Amino acid sequence: QVQLVQSGGGLVQSGGSLRLSCAASGFSVEDFAIAWFRQAPGNEREGVSYMFSGTTYYPDSVKGRFIMSRDNAKNTVYLQMNDLRPEDTDIYYCASDRTVPTTNRLKSFHGRVFGAWSQGTQVTVAS
Repeated sequence: QVQLVQSGGGLVQSGGSLRLSCAASGFSVEDFAIAWFRQAPGNEREGVSYMFSGTTYYPDSVKGRFIMSRDNAKNTVYLQMNDLRPEDTDIYYCASDRTVPTTNRLKSFHGRVFGAWSQGTQVTVAS
């Protein structure tokens, strides 16, 4: 069974840092694209980082502040978020393009379609 279980997040002051973790089961994070997304109420879910086959990608909104990494032994990916700003306040999700037939959400990002999702966690940045 494909599963992504997320941890981390919370409340931080502007300029602070947080790290999110995403533990995968049912597949290997080495073999599939993994991405982090965020979403505010009423907004579209947007990708903030991507990792696959030695390639990482960050949109300009987070480039230089967010760093994505992976621990293959733990089958876990991380998102280190530095210099956080109030506009980074959102619910954050990790996702994989590992096929999940029962998914009810497909989102394209950096040329791939993501359909396996974590439960999401709230990140709040206070000004």
